[in-house]
Amino acid sequence: MPLRFAATVCAACWSTAALAGGLVFCDRPADISAADQDRMLRFTAVVKEQLERSGSEVALVSRAGTDLSRFGIRYSHSGIALRSNPNGAWSVRQLYYACDESRPRLFDQGMAGFVTGADAARLGYVSLVTLSGPQAVSLEAAALDKPRALTLLAGGYSANAYAWATRYQNCNQWVMEMLAAAWGNRRGREEAQQWLREQSYQPEAVRIPGQGLMFLGQFIPLIHLADHPQDDIFALTMHVSLPGSIESFARQRVPQAQRVEMCYDTRHMVVHRGWQPLGPGCTPQPGDEVIDF
Repeated sequence: MPLRFAATVCAACWSTAALAGGLVFCDRPADISAADQDRMLRFTAVVKEQLERSGSEVALVSRAGTDLSRFGIRYSHSGIALRSNPNGAWSVRQLYYACDESRPRLFDQGMAGFVTGADAARLGYVSLVTLSGPQAVSLEAAALDKPRALTLLAGGYSANAYAWATRYQNCNQWVMEMLAAAWGNRRGREEAQQWLREQSYQPEAVRIPGQGLMFLGQFIPLIHLADHPQDDIFALTMHVSLPGSIESFARQRVPQAQRVEMCYDTRHMVVHRGWQPLGPGCTPQPGDEVIDF
């Protein structure tokens, strides 16, 4: 994919900016300078280097795309990075919303395009959870089996899709259901969600700050409330799959899973290992690797 904003890629989940009218998925123009593009390419090289050093064949990869900071959420969009992806080494298999068809599709995107899809060209974050053992083998096989992966693709897209319904789906929910297909040998969305319930999967409980914002969401394209329980709507809470809930589940199921979080700003890149999150503003912590631009 060209190094520009991937207009059709899943824009992930619900944000205050979206409800203010800023949620534009289609025909979104790129605004990336040559310096910004160079920075992202160098950052992409670091991300791929970390994947290669892991020795893994598959990883859960997340980026800070849609700004959810008001909800205390950093990462909005996730996919499955595969060393043996037919599109190229470490391309990301993910759900995206095809604007021209008005429906979700599966899409293989190079890591450079995935990184460039972030909203902020001068401050960005990527999180990798590399897997090993039988869980890695089964996830790689399931994700590369495109007919099988397509059986988990919904016909309708919603950025804030309810995690326990099949009417809609977003990018993160597809990843979760792929984990169920791979690790629980489930077929179809209903079976996948049932298995996730049995394994005590906990989707993110996103608190909506105010009834007016909840009401306004009904009029925003690709935001839907019809699949959410009335009790949740009255409680101003959306139970949605997000990268954080995906990573927590993977950590629970695969104790040997390793996490690397990386960020960049205009000064440097930071590589941070472990499950404790990076602080705000791409500020390195003791023991972090810092690479100056």
